[in-house]
Amino acid sequence: MMMKRWFLILAAVVSLSGCGYNQFQSLDEASKSAWSEVLNQYQRRADLVPNIVATVKGEASFEQDTLTKVVEARAKATSIQVTPETLNNPEAFAKFQQAQGELSSALSRLMAVSERYPDLKANQAFRDLRVTLEGTENRITVARNRYIETVQEYNVLARSFPTNITAKIFSYAPKPTFTVQNEAQISVPPTVDFSAPKKQ
Repeated sequence: MMMKRWFLILAAVVSLSGCGYNQFQSLDEASKSAWSEVLNQYQRRADLVPNIVATVKGEASFEQDTLTKVVEARAKATSIQVTPETLNNPEAFAKFQQAQGELSSALSRLMAVSERYPDLKANQAFRDLRVTLEGTENRITVARNRYIETVQEYNVLARSFPTNITAKIFSYAPKPTFTVQNEAQISVPPTVDFSAPKKQ
């Protein structure tokens, strides 16, 4: 009787591993880890914004509307509560993604407008912040791409036969990921221009 029980347990283990159960476990953890890195880089960018805004405010004639949009976009992006469940909620994920996209657009606009202000371009603190921002945007792109690759592998497993049966049994639903349109928008880092400021 004991031997039969152990045989059934062994058969169940072999069956589960053959149907992708262990892969689901591994890829689920990998996607969570990749997502954490995405969040870390987004937070790093959000933390830069107050310093960028404070530095730009020193340029008395700078377009206030551009600054206001950056501040508002940051407030919106940081107000969204992100939980582990966000990864399995397409609607919440899309909302988070949109807010981050708006902040990225606002920052890109601010960097583009700053080109019109030679004194601001010559400001060493602002130049340093631009370099840091560019590096952060690049880190975001790398982190997002890693997350996209991990989720893609997970989703293929969840939709393929016979592992899709395991996915249904253990509620491993496909995970949402970044859209192509938003990926193209966010992946473009602000341009850093080290050319000498123009004389006025």
